[in-house]
Amino acid sequence: MTDVAISSLMYEMFGAAVKLSGPVLVVSMIIGILISILQAATQIHEQTITFVPKLLVVGLILLMMGSNMMKTLSDFTIHVFNTMLG
Repeated sequence: MTDVAISSLMYEMFGAAVKLSGPVLVVSMIIGILISILQAATQIHEQTITFVPKLLVVGLILLMMGSNMMKTLSDFTIHVFNTMLG
């Protein structure tokens, strides 16, 4: 493999990582900010109030988008092996 092929593969890997982790991270951050605002307004500072809703929402996101994420990961893996072998 040439340096250009390796660089291209690394670029595609970072793109796949963003596709896989982006939705979960963005939704988790939005839920965290909303709960932080709610906690600041009500002055209730309980750790489980932030953890449980994030856990539930991330679980729902993974259930809804899990097949799409798996398809992206398997396509990338097949592409990597095809690049290495041929």
